[in-house]
Formats: sequence, C-alpha cells, structure tokens
Amino acid sequence: MKRKTPNARRRTPNVELKKSRTANVERPILNIKWSLPGSRVNELAHTHYGVRRDRRYDLEDRLLDFAVEDVELTESLPNTRAGNHIAGQLLRCGTAPLSNHGEVEAAESRKDFLHKLRICLKELRETKRWMRLVSRLKRLGEPANLSVCLNETEELVRIFAASVKTVERNAKP
Repeated sequence: MKRKTPNARRRTPNVELKKSRTANVERPILNIKWSLPGSRVNELAHTHYGVRRDRRYDLEDRLLDFAVEDVELTESLPNTRAGNHIAGQLLRCGTAPLSNHGEVEAAESRKDFLHKLRICLKELRETKRWMRLVSRLKRLGEPANLSVCLNETEELVRIFAASVKTVERNAKP
C-alpha cells in the first residue's frame, strides 16, 4: 500500500522556474526579488541596465529604504490640520508596500500572488498622488527628501507594473 504524503509535507515554491528559450538556464518567471549574487538575473541587471557590479539588488531592501524615506517625509510636514491629515495618509500608503511585499512572497497561489502584487502597486500609486499633492502645496513647504521620494515612487511603480504584466502574460494558457 502506497503512503500518501500530506500537502503540509510537500515543498511548494512561491516562484516557479521555467527554462529560458535562449539559454538552458532556469530562471524565475517573475523577478520580484533579485537577491542571489551571481544569479543569471543579477548578471543581466548588471550588464544591461548599468548597475554597478558589486551592488546587490533586493526589492525588499529597496522597499524598506523607501518606507524609511516616507516616514522621514511625513515627520517633516507641519503640525497643522492639513499637514497631519496628509501625513497620516502618506504614512499609511507609503509604508504599506513593504508589508504587502512580504504577503506577495508568501502567496498561496498564482491568483493570490497577482492579487497581492496589485495591492502593492495600488498603494504605490496612492503614495505618488499624495506626494504630488505635498509638492504643490506651498503652505506645507517642500521637504528636503520629497524629490527623492517621488523619483523612487515612480521607479517602484514601474517595477511593480511590469511585474503584474509579466504574471498576467505568463498566466494565460
């Protein structure tokens, strides 16, 4: 009699691997986290996108740095009714992508993965709008790190939008 292994004992990867058409190399379908030094994805990023060779790219670290910048930005806003309202909104949506990215990595299915990825993208887009509002309000002044935060928000939105498109494209039969 064969003994069945319960699902709890089976290892289930969050990112499926697939063979590259150009090379016989396994690579992630979605490059959410590029953290392995020397990996094929890391090499491509370094050679094709002008990133320094010694820099390790880790999206989680980047989101953590972004959340820190967001907190510092909100702390620099004035203690007025408008400043407090905007700071509260910006604090919530600007720090959410970090925790939601953890949820993306722990997704239980492809559909769940895509849903949580879209939530990260939604929060980043909301953050961008609040930051643009801060940049236009003369009474709030312009915090020192606002332009840095806006640029990073733009880049993160592009990364997550491209990731969503990749997952959607690879999910079709």
